[in-house]
Amino acid sequence: MYYRWQLLLNKLKSLRSLKMRIFVLLVIVGTIPGIIMRYGVLENYEARAVDVRTSEVQTQMKIIANHLITYNYLQDTSSAVINAELEELSSLYDGRVLIINDHLKVVKDTYGISEGKTIISEEVVKCFSGTGATHYDAVNGYIEMTLPITETVDTTLNRDITDTDGVIGNNSQKTDTSDTTEEVRGAMLISISADSIQTTLAMMSSKAFILQVIMVLFVFFLAWIFSAVLVKPLNKVTKAINEVKGGFSDKAIEVPDYAETVHIIDAFNQLLGRMKTLDDSRQEFVSNVSHELKTPITSMKVLADSLLTQEDAPVELYREFMEDIAAEIDRENKIITDLLSLVKMDKTVSDLNITDVNMNELTEVVLKRLRPIARKRDIEVTFESIRPVKASIDEVKITLIISNLVENAIKYNKEHGSVQVTLDADHQFFTLTVTDTGIGIPEESLEHIYERFYRVDKSHSREIGGTGLGLAITRSAVLMHRGSIQVNSIAEEGTTFIVKIPLNYIL
Repeated sequence: MYYRWQLLLNKLKSLRSLKMRIFVLLVIVGTIPGIIMRYGVLENYEARAVDVRTSEVQTQMKIIANHLITYNYLQDTSSAVINAELEELSSLYDGRVLIINDHLKVVKDTYGISEGKTIISEEVVKCFSGTGATHYDAVNGYIEMTLPITETVDTTLNRDITDTDGVIGNNSQKTDTSDTTEEVRGAMLISISADSIQTTLAMMSSKAFILQVIMVLFVFFLAWIFSAVLVKPLNKVTKAINEVKGGFSDKAIEVPDYAETVHIIDAFNQLLGRMKTLDDSRQEFVSNVSHELKTPITSMKVLADSLLTQEDAPVELYREFMEDIAAEIDRENKIITDLLSLVKMDKTVSDLNITDVNMNELTEVVLKRLRPIARKRDIEVTFESIRPVKASIDEVKITLIISNLVENAIKYNKEHGSVQVTLDADHQFFTLTVTDTGIGIPEESLEHIYERFYRVDKSHSREIGGTGLGLAITRSAVLMHRGSIQVNSIAEEGTTFIVKIPLNYIL
């Protein structure tokens, strides 16, 4: 039972395939016009055959109608000539002929069963009004026609034309006026067989059906071939993607058969390149994390081993080494703390704790905490508030942004330099600008500064205790607030970071 259901599901899936849909579409396009053409040709032939037969019989009927008047057949049906013509007409078209006089009485029936009877029908009544009729009964296979039997009557009127005095005299004239009218003397009703038309139509229909079956089989064959050919490039795409998925290939794939496959492959190759970049970034990140975490441990191990190898080491040396070990522990703790902050920001499920915050006061608090660090290097930190700013933000994460930017501006500044922090706002965003007079960032490094563990000058960064994660954390916090961050820098002149964040958090 399970296998039957599985087989049914596979069949249903095959019906949803593009190949099957193309096949069905081609079959429909190939067969429906043939079916329409078949019925159209047959109906056209039937109508045309009926028209030709009707025209032939009507011509014969008009000739006989003239003879009926000539031989006065409506009053005397003994004319052998007319009877022969009527019998010949009836025999020729396998039909029945009735001659009806002006009293609606049948004077002649080629079947000899209705003579002397009165016939009243709509067609016969119309016929006495001078209108003939034709009716084709395809179901019973006969054509029925009526034709009025008319006689031409000439009338002559003598009119006297008087002179101007109105007196008939020597100047009077006479004129003859001739007039001709058609008078209906009777009706001719004929019913002829349409079996020959029906037989020919059936024969044509049979041959057309056989031809159509052959055409449908041919269309099925072509549709199957064309559908397979049209879908072949997509199979190539699937095969190439499966090879990449299976790890058998890591090269960009190409299937240039259709414009659509080119677009698909270009999108896939871009995705593949992005995946490779992410994989390389992941490997580099793991390598950097391992290196960064291992370095302080290695330093502590070296310091501890040095103390253990010296049996009578002085207290001053112990103190110095222990201070170095404590510094390495602080460095390790800072790296771990930054990593945890970055991981939390990377989670899409991370929720922001949005509150209304006075940005002027928050910036002042952060700068107050960082100014002692700046004073050690004689760096002046100033804050310019263009206007009061209140924003709906996550206070902790915005504090990280301000702290990281200002702390970097201090760390990478020159002796006796300065850091300018500016806060401004419009009706939609607030802008935080941090400008320093430091060593700057080379142009080729600007696009990499937000990468994790990236350092422009590794030796200088290690000297001042940087982890290489500050700007990555800052950028993540900015993006979580639907904001933007820009950097402008000139080597050996200074750097400016511009952070722009909505005043109201956008969900």
